[in-house]
Amino acid sequence: MDALKLIAQDSIKAEKPAIEVGNTVRVHVKIREGERERIQVFEGTVIAKRGSGVSETFTVRRISYGTGVERVFPVNSPNVAKVETIRTGKVRRSKLYYLRDRVGKAAKVKEQIG
Repeated sequence: MDALKLIAQDSIKAEKPAIEVGNTVRVHVKIREGERERIQVFEGTVIAKRGSGVSETFTVRRISYGTGVERVFPVNSPNVAKVETIRTGKVRRSKLYYLRDRVGKAAKVKEQIG
């Protein structure tokens, strides 16, 4: 069991990005296409955080061509190159699953001022 913990400790990133539920973030993801590697950007609202340690993940939701798209990103994945916080949201919940049922402006999160 100790060997598994050692491997888990090695794969945890030194600098964890500051990800909070309700924030609008821009996630830079490495995409492999055959021999080539490129970075794709996924921008949306963080609706959930779960797990701890090596298995910590966060879920980002955005509306793409009228359809809701959600992606789950592992915090410690080497494929997640960078996470930028665009704006901070004012929320009172740890999970924002209720945004799935909302449409248009009702699906927005208020911005935190100050």
